[in-house]
Amino acid sequence: MVIKTLKPAARACSMPPFMVMEVLERAQSLERQGIDIVHMEVGEPGFDTPLPVVEAAHLALDKGHTHYTHSMGMPELRAAIARWHSRCYGTLIDPDSIVVTSGTSPAMLLAFMAICEPGDEIIISDPYYACYPNLITFAGGRPVTASVSAEDRFQLSPRSILGVVTEKTRAILINSPSNPVGSIMPPETMKELAELNILLISDEIYHGLVYTDRAHSIREFTAESIVINGFSKLFAMTGWRLGYLILPEPLVRVVQKMQQNFFISACHFAQTAALAAFEEESSPYVQAMTLEYDRRRRLLLERLPEVGLNLPVTPTGAFYVFADARPHCQARGLSSYDLAFDILEKAHVAVTPGSDFGPGGEGFLRLSYAAPYHRLAEGLNRLERYLKG
Repeated sequence: MVIKTLKPAARACSMPPFMVMEVLERAQSLERQGIDIVHMEVGEPGFDTPLPVVEAAHLALDKGHTHYTHSMGMPELRAAIARWHSRCYGTLIDPDSIVVTSGTSPAMLLAFMAICEPGDEIIISDPYYACYPNLITFAGGRPVTASVSAEDRFQLSPRSILGVVTEKTRAILINSPSNPVGSIMPPETMKELAELNILLISDEIYHGLVYTDRAHSIREFTAESIVINGFSKLFAMTGWRLGYLILPEPLVRVVQKMQQNFFISACHFAQTAALAAFEEESSPYVQAMTLEYDRRRRLLLERLPEVGLNLPVTPTGAFYVFADARPHCQARGLSSYDLAFDILEKAHVAVTPGSDFGPGGEGFLRLSYAAPYHRLAEGLNRLERYLKG
């Protein structure tokens, strides 16, 4: 007898896979067979967490920081985040408007659930970070895509959203520096978007990983906005699962209650350790990582044209390039998904298909330069042999 309740929910079944993880898992399977794989698919910092943060975690554990904290996060950490935001952007943030979460994905989910009635629309760019539509949908909202182009650095602008704003539009989601392109939204564009009188949600997880321009926070232009950020990228703390929201006052209590019910609180010792990320002792580690990312970025900028991949937009932040592989897809009769897996199987280089980032990404490949420099050089050599073979 088949139990009817074992049938998965339709919305769970309809969720597409996260393609970068599909690539990673196949790459790991090949590695278990003894095949050497160059990883240029995953957006994970290629460094260990700064030593002062690790030492602070050891001390926190020794002191028994293994309990629940305030649901919004330790007051000391929220105050430190507010001070850091003030130093970086000249903004005045109330620590009581900050909610510390178990990573930025839960932060996004809480934010979307806080503002979405069923069917409310949130505008995102196309291409977009792959998980945005799924998080919005599970929160009850409807993702609406606005096509963007290299002319706008693949970033949203008032012009690009004109045709998709409706009476159901609840918010506009921006991401700068962006995933998958690594581009930065100009401050004048942020200002123009802030003047539309539509709630702005700003994913700022790659702030600090900037190599030419300066990344601006949406809070420099409007307090009626939501900031999503965390410790994973700049501080190389992906496994610590620690993010945060900066919220406008009407949403704080709403998000707090959801946090209490769904997540209780973020990890105690991880929060204690995160305080050290903002201290002066961690700065040399962060600066060294940023300089090395820039060195790796410049390697890709130099080599990719030789490899046979064009970059419509020069990345100036995060650790990605979004390479135009459409000529290669067309020549081989392959989608970007099939091309990425063909590269993996034949060249043993793991890259992410552009279709993971929406219809506008089809024909592109996202390459991460988070891996060590010598491994990137090897991966580029393999790619050149594959594409020119």
